Amino acid sequence: MKLTPSMLRLYAVTDRSWSADEADFWRRVSEAMEGGAQVVQLREKHLSHEAMLRAAERFVALCRKCGAVSIINDDVEAAVASGADGVHVGQEDLEAGRARALLGPDKLIGVSAHNVEEALAAQAAGADYLGVGAAFVTGTKSDAAPISRETIRAITQAVDIPVVAIGGIGPENILDLAGCGLDGVAVVSALFAREDTAQAARQMRALAEQIAR
Repeated sequence: MKLTPSMLRLYAVTDRSWSADEADFWRRVSEAMEGGAQVVQLREKHLSHEAMLRAAERFVALCRKCGAVSIINDDVEAAVASGADGVHVGQEDLEAGRARALLGPDKLIGVSAHNVEEALAAQAAGADYLGVGAAFVTGTKSDAAPISRETIRAITQAVDIPVVAIGGIGPENILDLAGCGLDGVAVVSALFAREDTAQAARQMRALAEQIAR
């Protein structure tokens, strides 16, 4: 699959902690895509392997129905079994080159990076895009220290693959990322903590267009 920079303007990363129940969670995922998220990552750190597989299958089907790219966080086996479009791995997760060997040449691999060294290593290992951050203080990952705009800019200048910023990004601060050379933003609470997820996505997509290189 070919991932164009414009597809990454708004990258949604799921979080069910703001959902009242299962139906509400899937409603929010669907609304994120309706509002303009063309790439969505299923992030389910607390599910058992069996539950993750079931969720991944439902997720992939929903993304296909909505015309969005389906990415599974960390779980390469679930990505393969569900037929997802790709996987996203962190620095502590499965190494990108190993993920590529398991997924094959046609699937997408995203890698988290916090500095130029990690970004270049991920690109060399076959990553299709990078998620860099944390851009701001975030409640999603308590151990994710913010990196400077200068570091983000250095990463985007060092690599040839698309780059999105992640971490604490919302409508109140996204424009601070202008001039960093980013292709888009990956957001969690800015979408899934909002009752009207579709409207939140439309707002974030419009703002992301303003800061994209």
